[in-house]
Amino acid sequence: MSAPHILASPGGGGEFQAPGLEIFQFSPLWHGAPSWLTKPVLISALTVIIVCAFFWAAYNKPKLVPRGVQNVGEVGYLFVRDQIARPMIGKDGDRWMPFLVSTFFFILIMNWMGVIPILYLPIASHIAFPIVLAAVVYVMMIFLSIKHQGLVGYFKNMMFPPGLPKPLYIILAPIELLSNIILRPFTHSVRLFANMFAGHLLLAFFATVAYWFLIEKLTGLGAGVGVVGFLMTIVMTAFEMFVQALQAFIFTLLAASYIGGALHPEH
Repeated sequence: MSAPHILASPGGGGEFQAPGLEIFQFSPLWHGAPSWLTKPVLISALTVIIVCAFFWAAYNKPKLVPRGVQNVGEVGYLFVRDQIARPMIGKDGDRWMPFLVSTFFFILIMNWMGVIPILYLPIASHIAFPIVLAAVVYVMMIFLSIKHQGLVGYFKNMMFPPGLPKPLYIILAPIELLSNIILRPFTHSVRLFANMFAGHLLLAFFATVAYWFLIEKLTGLGAGVGVVGFLMTIVMTAFEMFVQALQAFIFTLLAASYIGGALHPEH
């Protein structure tokens, strides 16, 4: 991890301090820059450029027999189509592939920025980014639901699913309303945020332990602790990359599920 994650006590005693919320706080990139122009914003812009460049390189001049970048792009496309779009949306899944592929790869690269040297920040660990992504999906879900079901039909299908005993609707209707209208965008965003926040904090802790006990305060006993911290940093980095990819998959899967429910409420 980078040096800003290594802290010394304010009193100058050189005591070890675990990283805290300060590792998620960033000032403007340079003196006089707008307050919003921070490292997370820069990384998000870089993520957009990487995703666009990747798909441009993959499909600018497609070959009948894919190779190189095109091959990777097609594997990624087929993964999203066969594991997310078609299972969740059905026959209309292919129409939503541009949105779902873009969402999946944007979140994937955005999350993997947390293990890239120098950058070291999964920007989804800042709640604003997952909220914006979840809000986009939420607005699409409401729009498509009303468009395909009508305003009354949408609330009827959501709150009063057929085939249940009528007295049960007294309990079920407000629960469904709360779940779909209030809690859905909240849980959709917080799930991604919480995993990225906790994972980044955990990686920063083990990296700080390794740096402190192997470089700042190298002693016989401390060296052993530092080695453990170093090894755990490697292990947790690999695990975190898996979690980051999994969260990109889950977020996109839920987005497809919400779209599918809006288009086909009978399912």
